[in-house]
Amino acid sequence: MTSESLLPGKDALILLGAAGIVIPALMRLRINTTLGFLIVGLLLGPNILGALSQHVGWLSYLTLSNPDGIAGLAEWGVVFLLFLIGLELSPERLFTMRRLVFGLGGLQVLASTVLIALFAAWLGFAPSPALITGMALALSSTAIVVQLLSEEKRLGSQTGRISFAVLLLQDLAVIPMLFLVTALQPSAGGSLTANLLWALAQAALAIGLIVVIGRFALTPALRFVAASKSQELFMAAVLFIAAATAGVAHAAGLSMGLGAFILGLILAETEYRRAIEAIIEPFKGLLLGLFFMLVGLGLDLGLLLQNPLRLVAAAIGIVAIKAVIIWAAGLMFKLPRKSVLEAALLLGPGGEFAFVILAAAIAGGVMNEADAAPLLVVVTLSMMAIPFFAKLGKSLRAAVPTGSTAGMPPPPPSDEARVIVAGFGRVGTLVASMLDEQQIPYLAVDMDVANVTRARKDGKQVYFGDASTPAFLAACGIDKARALAITMDNPAKVDDILRIARSLRPDLKIIARARDERHAITLYEHGVTEAVPETIEASLQLVEALLVETGTAMGLAIAAVHERRDVYRKMLGRPNRREEVAKARSRIKARMPGNKEPV
Repeated sequence: MTSESLLPGKDALILLGAAGIVIPALMRLRINTTLGFLIVGLLLGPNILGALSQHVGWLSYLTLSNPDGIAGLAEWGVVFLLFLIGLELSPERLFTMRRLVFGLGGLQVLASTVLIALFAAWLGFAPSPALITGMALALSSTAIVVQLLSEEKRLGSQTGRISFAVLLLQDLAVIPMLFLVTALQPSAGGSLTANLLWALAQAALAIGLIVVIGRFALTPALRFVAASKSQELFMAAVLFIAAATAGVAHAAGLSMGLGAFILGLILAETEYRRAIEAIIEPFKGLLLGLFFMLVGLGLDLGLLLQNPLRLVAAAIGIVAIKAVIIWAAGLMFKLPRKSVLEAALLLGPGGEFAFVILAAAIAGGVMNEADAAPLLVVVTLSMMAIPFFAKLGKSLRAAVPTGSTAGMPPPPPSDEARVIVAGFGRVGTLVASMLDEQQIPYLAVDMDVANVTRARKDGKQVYFGDASTPAFLAACGIDKARALAITMDNPAKVDDILRIARSLRPDLKIIARARDERHAITLYEHGVTEAVPETIEASLQLVEALLVETGTAMGLAIAAVHERRDVYRKMLGRPNRREEVAKARSRIKARMPGNKEPV
């Protein structure tokens, strides 16, 4: 199948136009981006513009004609999302959440599956379709919930950790669920237990393969590619590794997203984590938007209009059942009530894996399309309502007492830096050592693979990457940093980093290394907080040593040098007033021994 058949040119233009024009316009109206993509998908599908195009011909140019092509791309949005989550978590952080993942998450999946299956059986479903209905509707939307929490920077909050723990267990539970669907097929042979154990063994083998290769082969491979100092080649290598890992997971019956998540956990401990985040983030954002549009496209308005009250009531009922289960389980685990309530409302709606499980059941003959179609509408409706449930959860937090927090694990260790050091050569290394002495957390970056590898072996927080790219600085946490130190000896690179950092954070304290007086003036023009010219600083240190050795008291020598440094700072800090600069230079020249021209 060609790429053209997967995504025709018209559909590509529509998707890019929606992402680049329509979504920003909806954001101006304070509509959440996730909800915006859902709305756009509903409008562009066959139910609205597609139906209107039969009467107004030109509207067919605005209607998506190949949802299957979008589905293939949209799945990668979820893959990259879970990959980035793995990079953010790391095994150490995940270990602190084990009780929530396997305890709270396991209880939620089991209880929701049983209760929903019993309700489906009461409605007249046969045992196998009822069980599949329970499994499909027990799952929540990792893509939408995590995206909402990420946009609000709340993944590390109590609500975020509770939600993600349950979602992670649900993603793990998809594996045995799909194998169970296969085992329930009329054509399936052999024992159900044997088939399930064999499938789980395959999954364990695939996970083990990903972990072993990731631990021992990926870091040397990335180091080899990074040594080329080509951003394009490094991007190609990262995308290949992510795609290959997802493919291995898919071949073993796992979800591609789970394979990518495990890969992210492994790479989170390497020096390439920040650079990988910067590469994957743009792809994730666009492809995940396609996923949300696909959810909107999948809403069967015809079926909804036939039975609106019944389907809406069913969607509300599913949300209520799951929310009550999560609420009760959260109280059982002694979690804070406010956070449990908010997480319950976020996780109550259905999720993307419901489509996967129901599609597998239909393909295998376990469930017919007539029974599955209303379930797909119910899941879609509930997913589209997640942004509203998120707002409702925030509103209700104030009315709920906090309650016990004994069951809440401690926050995962933070790796946020108060200072970012751009460049880890001789100057950057000295700056970092002084920060270590003062116990000030920092994060250093460098493009020299040898420097980064050597520093990592010494236990330093140094990452490979180009600090002159906005995405990489964002991945390094510039939005929360208190200061940026630019220590590179390349004036052009220093200028680039300064301009980009200042555009991202107008209030950030930026201390930059300057080549000389003229370069320092340029840096001040571009908004640096403090520029430190190499030539002037070397001269001042030389003068200080000379004064002391020729009999001047240490205190007086230091005071004189500090006074001279202040004069230079005032002079360089007002570069546009050339007359004042000239006068300041004259005063400095007159006060120097021998009336010499200052360096």
